[in-house]
Formats: sequence, structure tokens, C-alpha cells
Amino acid sequence: MKRLWTLALLLGPAAASAQGGGQLPADSVRYGVTTSHDTVTVGEAFEVRVRVRAPVDATIRFPEQPDSTGTVQARDPRVIQITDSIQARDETAVYRVSAWDVETQPIILPDVVVSWTGGERRIPLGGLEVFVRSVLPADSTLRVPKPARPLWEPRAFPWWLLAALLAAAIIGALLWWWWRRRRRPRAAEVLDPYAQAQREFNRLDAMGLVDAGERTRFAALAVEVLRDYLVARYPDLSLALTSREVVAMIRRHPTVPAEQLSRVLHEADLAKFAGFSLVEERARNLARDARGIVEHDHAASQPPAQAAA
Repeated sequence: MKRLWTLALLLGPAAASAQGGGQLPADSVRYGVTTSHDTVTVGEAFEVRVRVRAPVDATIRFPEQPDSTGTVQARDPRVIQITDSIQARDETAVYRVSAWDVETQPIILPDVVVSWTGGERRIPLGGLEVFVRSVLPADSTLRVPKPARPLWEPRAFPWWLLAALLAAAIIGALLWWWWRRRRRPRAAEVLDPYAQAQREFNRLDAMGLVDAGERTRFAALAVEVLRDYLVARYPDLSLALTSREVVAMIRRHPTVPAEQLSRVLHEADLAKFAGFSLVEERARNLARDARGIVEHDHAASQPPAQAAA
């Protein structure tokens, strides 16, 4: 729609008479009212502007919003625009409203109050109206409205939701069972610590690290097999313990030769951390001593054989 400004009240002197004290000159207060559209549709937003010019020492009080009981109601809070405040008090109140019925609808706004020292004037804003056209077709007799909906509508029970929850529960149970089964060690895979250590020592010998010149690595791996065996045999030990802590705790177990273990761990630490060079014979002796500690502990921990009858 083309944007037009329609003058609702011509800019002129206020017609209201003075109330209270002193009088203002007849042409000292001027006002005007305009609307942004002369024709709108139902619910379409348009503006109503009320402009008042008064002496600079006067106070202008615009109404907050249109009457809420009318068909034209506010959409946004009122906005005050100040055009001049030096030579005169020139203010404009902008109301953004919408009409909610068809045909000609009145815009009900309370009076504007202009007050000064000794009196006041009221500017009536009656007579404002806007034409609201309908958006329905010209012939609506063939349009049958839908029947009224019931207050409570029965809804079908969501069986699909129960099926989805049941499927999720079954999948979760299967995943939990698979996880528990995977964590449980198989009987065939559970080896005795001694058998496990012997297998690792044999595999280390077959690698041929000493012949390849990696003597330090060979000795370190042999000591690692020894420590794995001790941790598997005695729960109070841990791989996180230092060599000194291992020796201190292993004294609680008399089946392990503590002095020999201390010497083997000390020499292995020198080779791994202090750069101590191992000759081929010494590397093989360290591995042999580590295997000997395992053999000694295993033999000492076995129950004594029963005497022959």
C-alpha cells in the first residue's frame, strides 16, 4: 500500500479552555495528528503521530497508549520524538497500532495535557478513525468452516516408543554381556607366572639381540621378564616401584634371593639409565641370573615331596 500521511487534525490553536491559574496566548499551543495509512487490513501495523508545539517552559504529557478496550490497540510502546527544545517545546508522540476489526474503526486516545506555571490546557484527540478492509473473498458462501475442535483430543498411545525402548534395552544388555565376556580371561589363556616367564625367556634368547650388538636391550628385557614374574607372584609388588623399593619389599618373601635380585636390578639400572656399557658375557650373565632367580623362587615355593612309603 502506498504510504500516505493523512492529516487528522489541522495544525492550529488548541480549542480547549484554560483550567486553573494563568492564561496562555491563543496561538501559543499548536497541535496536529496524522496517521501513516488511511486504509489498512486486519492486524496490519500503522502509526499515529501526535505533534504538539508549546512554549519552552511548558510541560507536555502525552497519553501512554490507546484505550485497550477498543478495536485499535498498541503493538509497541509509545515513542517520544523531540523536534525543538530551544525556541519552543516541539514534541511528537508516535503510536504503532493495529486494528482488529473491519470497516471504519475509531482510534481512542486520551487528551494531551499541556501544563505551565499557573494552569494547564487539555487537547482532545477524539474523532480519529481508520478504515479496515477485509481480506476475505467477495463471495464466501461456498466456504464451509471447519467444525469446532473438542476440548480434549484423545491421542493414540505411542507403541513405537515402547518398541524403541525395548530394542535399546536389548542392545544394551548384549553389549554389556559382550564386554564382560571379553574382560573375562579364558581358561586356556591363563598361564602360570613361572610358565609365562620361561616362555618369555626362551623367546628372548631366540631373538638374537646379543649377536646383533644390542646387549643393553637384551639385559633390560630379561630384567623386565623377571619383574613381571615377581608382580604376578606377589600382589604387594607393582611395576611402578623402583628397583630399591622392589628389593625392600621382596625381603618379606624368603623364597626370593634378595641379594642376587638387588645386584641384577642395580646393574640393569646402570645399563639403562647411566649408559653403563655391557660386554657380551656380562649381558648373558645378567639374563642367566634373572632366569636363575625365577627358577629359585619357583622351586622354593613348591610344596615338599612326600616321603616314599
